[in-house]
Amino acid sequence: MFASCVSAASVGILTRLCALVLVVALGLGSELRVRVRLVDGLVTEEVLEADSERDSISLEFKQGDGTLITFLADFKQDVKIFRALILGELERGQNQYQALCFISRLSRNEIIPSESMARLRQKNPQAIRLAEERRGLEQLEMSAAVNLSQASQLSSHMHNMCSEAREAVYTRESDVRHWLDQGVDGSIFEVLPQTTEVPSFQACHSTKDLWQPCLCTYSLRLEWYPCMLKYCRSRDSTGKGSTYKCGIKSCSKGYHFTYYVPQKQLCLWDEET
Repeated sequence: MFASCVSAASVGILTRLCALVLVVALGLGSELRVRVRLVDGLVTEEVLEADSERDSISLEFKQGDGTLITFLADFKQDVKIFRALILGELERGQNQYQALCFISRLSRNEIIPSESMARLRQKNPQAIRLAEERRGLEQLEMSAAVNLSQASQLSSHMHNMCSEAREAVYTRESDVRHWLDQGVDGSIFEVLPQTTEVPSFQACHSTKDLWQPCLCTYSLRLEWYPCMLKYCRSRDSTGKGSTYKCGIKSCSKGYHFTYYVPQKQLCLWDEET
């Protein structure tokens, strides 16, 4: 699954991506490997990991173009983090990889609890899993940048998840307001130009000049994840009814992020076809 990790530029990235292969192969920790079919028809393997102590769940998979997608749900601080490590286009002057991080609030009904995830097993690891429910596409306008040096106020996972993204860590205005109400220091956020300057910027896909600022879009889909617990009913010898956990419901969900970039060169995937 991760054989092409040798394409990454950074030794740190290489070490982490290749180390993931070893951890999965050895079966360490509360990990579940699920085979899924992507939108382009390719089959990939998702690695889901639960950390009951830190009350978090992570999901990671590799897309057909080599992009590594990681999703993390932090139940302690009700935060979800998306990270994309995208292979760069060297012939067009990009670095060998580009990292993006998107942060938003986590709703309790989005994914099952970490302790339930830790107990999940599958009888046939070679089966290609299809989600029972295909949830609608979520549109997220990421109108603020996050200062990574102070981002642990949002989640203790921020540094590990987003250190490669550096200045490409984004969130929504509505989430900023919520966190400010919760006492988070306002200096951690910077409002991006598209919400404060007129005229508004063009979409990157319609911008010809590689050095012009524009509005970039990035889309990803989590093809399979345990979104809900299933409950069954039973009756004892006296006829008294009760409910118990008897499985999970799986979902698929897409996310479409829009955010400002200071130059189109940072958004080469968003072009007219």
